Amino acid sequence: HVQLEESGGDLVQPGGSLRLSCAASDLTLSNYAQSWHRQAPGKERELVAELTGTDNKTNYADSVKGRFSISRDNAKNTLYLQMSSLKPEDTAVYYCKIESYYTTYHLWGQGTQVTVSS
Repeated sequence: HVQLEESGGDLVQPGGSLRLSCAASDLTLSNYAQSWHRQAPGKERELVAELTGTDNKTNYADSVKGRFSISRDNAKNTLYLQMSSLKPEDTAVYYCKIESYYTTYHLWGQGTQVTVSS
């Protein structure tokens, strides 16, 4: 059964850190473009970070540059988002996504809630 399963969301204080995980089943993450997105209440879903190509090129939203880092563990077939210096405006449901480089195929995870609050 092909699926992406996120975990790691939590309530954290401003300035804190979290690591989100996205475990893939029945697909190989490195064969796809991988990304993290987030959606805050009342706002559109936005791209946070992406990891693409055989050279593992990364790209980040301006709002998270220098604070978030996207990475992948091929042995575990898991995508990560390391988040540090968290701010209340980082509060959102975070989703991982994979996209084919050659077709329109894409797949979303179910999302994990991150809340940054004191």
